[in-house]
Amino acid sequence: MGQMVWIVLALLAGATLPTQAGINAALQASWARHPALASLISFTVGTAALALYVLAARIPFPSVSTSSAWQWTGGLLGAFFVTVVTFLAPRLGATAMIALVLAGQMAASVTLDHFGLLGYPERPLGLVRFAGLVLVAVGVFLVRRF
Repeated sequence: MGQMVWIVLALLAGATLPTQAGINAALQASWARHPALASLISFTVGTAALALYVLAARIPFPSVSTSSAWQWTGGLLGAFFVTVVTFLAPRLGATAMIALVLAGQMAASVTLDHFGLLGYPERPLGLVRFAGLVLVAVGVFLVRRF
């Protein structure tokens, strides 16, 4: 039962990506007039929500000296991602955009797993995993073509 909860959470998190991109693209089109401004608004609202949660849950803030500088770049990657999908959503449509994003995520994920980077357990790229990547690529092609 516990594993099913994680699967449902992952599916829900995945569903937020095209939804957020559509909301941010609508904000861009109707008011912000630039994907970076729409993304900034999205991040500001998200940051405020997280700050309220951290305060309400009384989560202690650790010392900055216990982290490495590269670990702070996640926010930059998030800003890049949100801004790019805000820009792409009205140009590609939700399905094609997410298919391409998924292909990029799969390629990066298999690389991170294969080499055990960023703390992921090492999982070598074998024939079956490679076949999965090929199927994702075929899916992206079919979604973009039809």
